[in-house]
Amino acid sequence: MAIQISGTTVIDNSKNVTVGASASITAGSAFIANGYVSMGITDTTGRDAGVGTATGTLIYNTSESTMQVWNGEAWKSDITSPLSATGGTKDTTSRSGYIVHTFTSPGTLEVSGGPAPTSAEYLVIAGGGGGYGGGGGGGGAGGYRTSTAFTLNPGSYTISIGAGGAAYGSNGTPSFITHPGISSITSSGGGAGGGQTENGTPGGSGGGGGTRGASPTNPGSQAGGTGNSGGFSPPEGNNGGTGSANPLSVGNGGGGGGAGGAGSPSGPIAPGPAAGGNGQASSITGSPVTRGGGGGGGGEGLPAGAGGPGGGGTGGRFAENPAGPNFPANNGTANTGGGGGGGYASAGDGGSGIVIIAYPTS
Repeated sequence: MAIQISGTTVIDNSKNVTVGASASITAGSAFIANGYVSMGITDTTGRDAGVGTATGTLIYNTSESTMQVWNGEAWKSDITSPLSATGGTKDTTSRSGYIVHTFTSPGTLEVSGGPAPTSAEYLVIAGGGGGYGGGGGGGGAGGYRTSTAFTLNPGSYTISIGAGGAAYGSNGTPSFITHPGISSITSSGGGAGGGQTENGTPGGSGGGGGTRGASPTNPGSQAGGTGNSGGFSPPEGNNGGTGSANPLSVGNGGGGGGAGGAGSPSGPIAPGPAAGGNGQASSITGSPVTRGGGGGGGGEGLPAGAGGPGGGGTGGRFAENPAGPNFPANNGTANTGGGGGGGYASAGDGGSGIVIIAYPTS
């Protein structure tokens, strides 16, 4: 039996209205039933005929086959919450139209809301390789990978930052982004520079080869390591340069490879140890910044091998032949993936890596 109520019915706030398993409360085209609530159904004409629509009113618009909500000013079909993320250092001002998260140490990017942008960007740089002493080669830069077509879905993204390799033979370690919805985005650690009898090792960019004076048992010229050890396309780095065959007792090391260019081969006493390979510029944070430079070679030449632009450490020089000032080898710059400088009595550590994620604000 239907109960008809006219006028206004007030239910005291201490009371409840219970709808049974087979009952419902119906108001026009909307109803409340056990376990679910139906929203109002109308077309665009009926929707626009409403007077004094309350903010937050939901309808299903049959003209547009979509759910809509009145936000107080207009009917909106997109009622999802906007994309939001936390983690790293969050910057909302340096790059117009983008939010940028920078990680210089391990962490987590937590993403919620949506819709997920397909034009998010990332830059993943691994730790640079360490340089070597005794006419040693410069360390190779950490692998450098970037994309402007990254879909940033809601969820947790684990961020790892590669450490720079220690001087005298250590590669840098990888940096990566992992998430259940994507394959791991990994950049390879930079290759270590070679010594008097060692080649540079492979890596994101290869380490420069070492060298010593030519002799019947040692030709004096060691090869640079190969770059792009991850086999990526586009490549994550370049090869290291070779050391020189030097008639003196100690020669000059090759430059480590950089993200933007290969390490240079070294010459004899003049021009001396080789420069590291150039880094590569990115504008992911707004203004262009160059990172991923290779370490300069070291030895007895003058001047010392320059570090590649983008954080590569300058090579060292030992003042013996010809005489002149000593130059200690320098470390790669932190959070650039720069390779450490090679040296004679010293060598530099590689610089640590970095991970940057950016996405549009709308």
